[in-house]
Amino acid sequence: MSEIKKSLNFLEQIIEEDLAKGMDRSALKFRFPPEPNGYLHIGHAASICLNFGLGLKYDAPVNLRFDDTNPEKEEQEYVDAIKKDIEWLGFKWADVLFSSDYFQQLYDWAVVMIKQGNAYVDDQTSQQIAEQKGTPTQEGTNSPFRDRSVDENLALFEKMKSGEFEEGTHVLRAKIDMSSPNMLMRDPVMYRVLKRAHHRTGEDWKIYPMYDWTHGESDYIEKISHSLCTLEFKNHRELYDWFLDRVYDQNDLRPKQREFARRNLSYTVMSKRKLLQLVQEGLVNGWDDPRMPTISGLRRRGYTASSIRDFSETAGIAKRDNVTDLALLEFHIRTELNKIAPRVMAVLNPVKLVITNYPEGKEEMLTAENNPEDEDAGFRTVPFSRELYIEKEDFREQANKKFFRLKLGKEVRLKNGYIIQANSVIKDDNDEVIEIHCTYDPDSKSGSGTEASMRKVKGTIHWVSIQHALEAEVRLYDRLFIDEAPDAHKDKDFKEFINPDSLKVIEKAYVEPSLVTASEGESFQFQRLGYFNVDADSSNDKLVFNRTVALRDSWAKMEQKK
Repeated sequence: MSEIKKSLNFLEQIIEEDLAKGMDRSALKFRFPPEPNGYLHIGHAASICLNFGLGLKYDAPVNLRFDDTNPEKEEQEYVDAIKKDIEWLGFKWADVLFSSDYFQQLYDWAVVMIKQGNAYVDDQTSQQIAEQKGTPTQEGTNSPFRDRSVDENLALFEKMKSGEFEEGTHVLRAKIDMSSPNMLMRDPVMYRVLKRAHHRTGEDWKIYPMYDWTHGESDYIEKISHSLCTLEFKNHRELYDWFLDRVYDQNDLRPKQREFARRNLSYTVMSKRKLLQLVQEGLVNGWDDPRMPTISGLRRRGYTASSIRDFSETAGIAKRDNVTDLALLEFHIRTELNKIAPRVMAVLNPVKLVITNYPEGKEEMLTAENNPEDEDAGFRTVPFSRELYIEKEDFREQANKKFFRLKLGKEVRLKNGYIIQANSVIKDDNDEVIEIHCTYDPDSKSGSGTEASMRKVKGTIHWVSIQHALEAEVRLYDRLFIDEAPDAHKDKDFKEFINPDSLKVIEKAYVEPSLVTASEGESFQFQRLGYFNVDADSSNDKLVFNRTVALRDSWAKMEQKK
């Protein structure tokens, strides 16, 4: 096998084998078929990147097809959100299609199946049908309505369609094999009565097709060459092919279903039902809450489309289900933002620092590098004055030799500025330090070239000038769950593992004045603190920042301590 072949994932190998067997390359066509019953999450991103990536690789069209056969759960809001997410990820579809586009064709084919003796109307309840299907080790038993005449089935199916039956009283089932070892082949339901308005077809239909009947036939209508599904649909492949056999014309392209492992991510849940539960119960602030694994949530948190694409490529396409460490996703955004994010100074937990020998009323502009990782990023100026804010955590009255930040009687360098020495403090009635008094060495200015400026001190801390600082709200987001697999505990509700510290809001932080023009979605590195982006809630009156990711993986350290 050539080096090129070795680099192909197993799905690409299948496609290459089909081409080698004579399949016309121009016949290649793929699709991404989400159900519009929720927002897309990072697991869907894997499928998006796979299908649209194959389209790019083979210069083949990729359809966006909405599997909208369940009007109880589907909404236009979700359709719009899915389109936005795919476009944001950088992909373009060939056509936007809906399974509902094919309702009439699917119905017509179902009528043909009834006439062929391959489908029948069943009057049993869903419980009765489930009971007579048997078990994986016990054969099912035939429905008492299995041998109805074609004319009776056609009449009943027409009544189902016209709304003459109530929900749950009649279904159309395929007539296959009640003894099949594959439970899905034991006369599966094709249609059920649902008197619900559909987001596109309104109240035109009183019956709706099931997924298994819809999926393969939609692929066939659209001339999809390779229908790529996640592993939970592997057992469905036999039924997919059986349904295709009922309508397939030998002169047409026959779709091929193949399966790959779904993307599971540690410290989160991937079930749209459970994510919806979090939203509806107010445990998060909507689908785009930055703690959610949804693409919209990640985007709002500050993740970039390229970081998600890179993550998907690194995680790869597997044949078996596995769990990808969330740290890998964080690694990709951290790596990207390190290269592109401008450096700025912000103080989240401020304490006042006064340089007592700095002239009152004096201001000066210090030069700061925008991004040392980017030679073209240039420099900016940062205002400096007598009174500054620093982080409370950067000062101790007394500390051991391993504390390299500011302490009484010792020196540190102010980032891009001067060397200072702490001399005294002022405290409040609770013995809390509210003001630190320091002196500075006027000859120690960074970059000035003086001997004093090149003097080495062990610590460097960040700061903002009180006179020039902008007030900001900062939202410190962390992992939503404290357990690696919150929904894997059969004896516990996944919500029991919600991280109580997944969001901390700092209502009054201070940032340097260069951020006055920062706009929604822009990312920055708050030096020594992490990567942050401007939230949609930000306004001209008050900046709001989300922490995208810390500078380092703090969870890795916690795991090592266990």
